[in-house]
Amino acid sequence: MLTTIFTLRYALLTWPAILAATTVVLMQFYPAQVWWLLPFAILCVASVLLGIHDLRQTRHAVLRNYPVAAHLRFLLESIRPEMRQYFFEGDKDGAPFARDQRAIVYQRAKRALDKRPFGTQHDVYREHYEWLHHSIAPRPVASLDALRVMVGAARPQPYDASLLNISAMSYGALSANAIRALNKGAKAGGFFHDTGEGGVSPCHREFGGDLVWEIGSGYFGARAADGSFDPARFAETASDPQIRMVELKLSQGAKPGHGGVLPAAKVTQEISRIRGVPMGQDCNSPASHSCFSTPIGLLEHIALMRDLSGGKPAGFKLCIGHPWEFMAICKAMLETGITPDFIVVDGKEGGTGAAPLEFMDHVGMPLRDGLSFVHNALVGIGVRDRIRLGASGKITSAFDMARVLALGADWCNAARGFMFAVGCIQAQSCHTGQCPTGVATQDPLRQRAIVVPDKAERVANFHRNTLHALAELVAAAGLSHPSDLRPHHFLRRASADRVISLADQYEHLRSGQLAADPTSSPRFATAWALSSATSFARVA
Repeated sequence: MLTTIFTLRYALLTWPAILAATTVVLMQFYPAQVWWLLPFAILCVASVLLGIHDLRQTRHAVLRNYPVAAHLRFLLESIRPEMRQYFFEGDKDGAPFARDQRAIVYQRAKRALDKRPFGTQHDVYREHYEWLHHSIAPRPVASLDALRVMVGAARPQPYDASLLNISAMSYGALSANAIRALNKGAKAGGFFHDTGEGGVSPCHREFGGDLVWEIGSGYFGARAADGSFDPARFAETASDPQIRMVELKLSQGAKPGHGGVLPAAKVTQEISRIRGVPMGQDCNSPASHSCFSTPIGLLEHIALMRDLSGGKPAGFKLCIGHPWEFMAICKAMLETGITPDFIVVDGKEGGTGAAPLEFMDHVGMPLRDGLSFVHNALVGIGVRDRIRLGASGKITSAFDMARVLALGADWCNAARGFMFAVGCIQAQSCHTGQCPTGVATQDPLRQRAIVVPDKAERVANFHRNTLHALAELVAAAGLSHPSDLRPHHFLRRASADRVISLADQYEHLRSGQLAADPTSSPRFATAWALSSATSFARVA
């Protein structure tokens, strides 16, 4: 603790205090020689008083971790002629501004005015620019209470989910206070909080917000001594009424097909208890699951999870890779009659605290391509009406939501937007444990910067205001509900002289078309021919 106080973080608080005290002592013994130090001592005292105020205030996490010094950040922001809070200017090719993402979240989380003067911030004639058609006859804006979707309607314990929810982020990756703020916000706003694969922690349970329990290849919280899946432990945890759905993670967008290791030195007593792993040993998340090895085995495991949870909706999450592997799952559905209650499609653009650069940039299918593929494959085999689709991957705005809903999603999960609401400033130090705002760290002193009641309110505000913006977009398009959005409502500039709709960009199947005649679809025929319900391997 003493070492931390004398670090650079607190330099403008602690050293002025020492210098002021030293000056006072010197003036006691040598007043005639050091009187000229009095203005300096007053300045030091002022710095100390400002630092104490910064430590006690609850609005800015950065100031609580960097008293006095962080005012320089706010000073630099204040002299910007445009959006004051954000540093990023965007890519040279005109890609959406990173600062715009944070701006829209911060404004809605803080209930600040989110309107702008002087027109669009984007070059509307650049390649890949996208827009939504509006209607001359707009509809009334829908009530936020209507922006929900029923998952597992035929199950004993169905769940009425919001169209916007907190995506998977584990305790351990995020701090205890960040998890508390997210869950308290979810409770206040009536939406769910995905636990991530790190297990259900006491922080998730503290405020009673709805949970989706994610189970990864490490089976944390449902793990036997040898690292395999333990049905009894799973059933015990899944019986908690706070857990509303159970989700098996096959892969995540930021590092699909990649496992993970939490070194033994980082396995604390609390993490050991939550994850069910022994102290003194590395905590492994293998790249693949040990409880099934075939598409049929996957579906049987999903059915087992549903039964063990008492009939709660059960599904899986994945980033699409080899298309024949998902086709194999589709064939297994037809062969066994087992269908998941939901599938969450994660895009390769999704984030994480740490992943190899090559995986983040070049492995896995982007969200829109993967979502369209999954949606149409399920339509093509005639089971889409029994399976709900979630979508995640860089979703921060109502337009992001509307676009994936048009491509087939039933709801959206967001991670970075809710992290921004909690206080993330994209310092990109998640993997170091030295997050400046206390969001992605286990350092108790750093995470005290997050004042849970204040940040939870911002989480709820961001959710509510983003859904309201979605309802306004839908109404402007002349539609009654987001489920009415279709690919033809969205257009993009393919080149300087060519505009296409999302309906033109992606092939769309009729119900049952793929099962009846797989060769009728050029996009799906090859993957269908290469797939088998009994193996994920490519059929020769």
